[in-house]
Amino acid sequence: MNAKVILYILVTILVIWSLDAININQIFKKNQIIKARVFYLLLALSIIYPVTNFLWDFFLSTKM
Repeated sequence: MNAKVILYILVTILVIWSLDAININQIFKKNQIIKARVFYLLLALSIIYPVTNFLWDFFLSTKM
């Protein structure tokens, strides 16, 4: 398996675990469950991508 895919999986687990500490139910209006879930997904994706790329570039730059 590609090392970057494994890194994506590990970062995804870490981000979802850390976002679980945020209570997003208080941010959204009542009965807006779908919108809250979409927001949670987009927030997770917007964190996962740059963190994974940063770690990947960091590991490649220190590999020299």
